[in-house]
Amino acid sequence: MAGNSFGQIFRLTTFGESHGFAVGGVIDGCPPGIKIDTTFIADEMKRRSPGHIIFSSTRKEDDKVEFISGTVDFITTGAPLAFIVKNTDQRPSDYYHFKDLLRPSHADYTTIQKFGIFDHRGGGRASARETVARVVAGAIAKLIMAKYKINIHAFTSCIGDISLKTNYKVDITAIYNDPLYCPDKVVSLKMQKLLKQLRKEGDSTGGIVSCFVRNCPAGLGEPVFDKLSADLAKAMMSIPASKGFEYGEGFASIDMKGSEHNDSFENKKSKIVFSSNHSGGMQGGISNGEDIYFNVAFKPVSSISKKQKTVDIKGNETEISVTGRHDICVVPRAVPVVEAMTALVITDHLLRLKTLK
Repeated sequence: MAGNSFGQIFRLTTFGESHGFAVGGVIDGCPPGIKIDTTFIADEMKRRSPGHIIFSSTRKEDDKVEFISGTVDFITTGAPLAFIVKNTDQRPSDYYHFKDLLRPSHADYTTIQKFGIFDHRGGGRASARETVARVVAGAIAKLIMAKYKINIHAFTSCIGDISLKTNYKVDITAIYNDPLYCPDKVVSLKMQKLLKQLRKEGDSTGGIVSCFVRNCPAGLGEPVFDKLSADLAKAMMSIPASKGFEYGEGFASIDMKGSEHNDSFENKKSKIVFSSNHSGGMQGGISNGEDIYFNVAFKPVSSISKKQKTVDIKGNETEISVTGRHDICVVPRAVPVVEAMTALVITDHLLRLKTLK
């Protein structure tokens, strides 16, 4: 099976299934001398954990990261950095009663068409459990980025039909103090009310994760096919349940005139700076030194308890009600995953730039 690796210089390869023994990854190209901050990594893992977010799956995993190569006394050596996270609360039995059914909007049918077999135990590699390895690698990437004072912040900007106002001024502290990672308490309470109602109905909803990168240096990105914007798009669209990516003004830019959308320049104390940032911090696929910002849309969770029509693997029509432990909305748990994938992209391009220079 190909497609399990991401990045060029800072390259992550992941492995493991939702209800297998463990999930994990190997990071190739991690610079030597990086201190593995286990407390920071544990905090990042906790942010993704379902037990930490309301209206999420009731699955409870310890998510303890075990580094098995590439470190000496928790300092990276430059060798491949390998790690595993054991699955301690897997319940494959939850899926036995519909192992021959094709779940609506899941990867069951397409996986069978490609490989001739599919892992019915929560979807195997298609499960969001796979993102654990991304968060670990993203935490390592953040530790590297910290040397350059680059920081990333993602937050919930929309759930269902409830969203923050356009151009909302984000309070970073408020993000981490909110159970849905929404920086506006009033909006968050409305979102929570919606999720509570959907839980009663046995249904789900989607939403949007917004993200911005601060202190990113100018010059990251490789024309033509390795643009920073293109790699960010690929990274975000690789996250389970993601459905759309836009940066800067995105689709809203179609209603603007060129004179409105163009980013202008100013000379402040012999330094060229931008007086606007409609391009989301990138031009020509290369970072311009301004804040990078973008949105990622996520679909409603496919695993719902409402009865739906489907077929079994032989094509016989039937009904299905997906039981087990599932989120009502993936958006809050996707916040740290979006940050992690952003960190992988920025770190990879940062190392490419340093290699060139």
